[in-house]
Amino acid sequence: MIKELAEAQKRTEEAQKRTEEELASFKKSTEENFNKVWSAIRELAEAQKRTEERLESFKKTTEENFNKVWNAIRELTEAQKRTEERLNNLIEEHRKTGEKLEGLSDSFGYLLEDRAIKSLPKILKENYDIEVVGKLKRDYFVINREHIEVNIFGKVKKGDEEYTLLGEAKSRVSKKEIDKFIRKCEKISKEAIKILISYVFSPEIKNMRMRKE
Repeated sequence: MIKELAEAQKRTEEAQKRTEEELASFKKSTEENFNKVWSAIRELAEAQKRTEERLESFKKTTEENFNKVWNAIRELTEAQKRTEERLNNLIEEHRKTGEKLEGLSDSFGYLLEDRAIKSLPKILKENYDIEVVGKLKRDYFVINREHIEVNIFGKVKKGDEEYTLLGEAKSRVSKKEIDKFIRKCEKISKEAIKILISYVFSPEIKNMRMRKE
């Protein structure tokens, strides 16, 4: 009986020892697995941290680039605005200059017309035996509802014949101006004596005159 109890005790102790060994092995395995899991979690946390840092850096870089682009657009807008203002100022100055030149041209034109009106009677009589009847003047004609301005208008006599005198005074004369003047005169009278007076005649006109002579 005692022997059997001793054997039973011995088996119990051996079983307990195996259990303790198995528990120790399980504990060790569990700790290793836990450490692996914890290490994996820690690596994931570090990776997440690095990802967030990269995202933050990317966000910062994107904002900086956006601000640079926006500042560039704003500067271009301001530059365009300044360019438009300068252009408008130039246009306004050009308009004023044009008005001044037009006024100056009119003044020269009227001065030349006045001199021509005063001087033509004597010049026509002495050089072309044409006598002015009455006074020369500026006038307007309405031909087929078209208003035509004539710088110099009057009646003249050459011999026993009486003619209409149509004249124009220009600071400069070109062939184009002559053709335009002739067309205007022909609308009023095809038989009129035409006189074109100018301070300066272009070389083209001078050459035409030389060829005719």
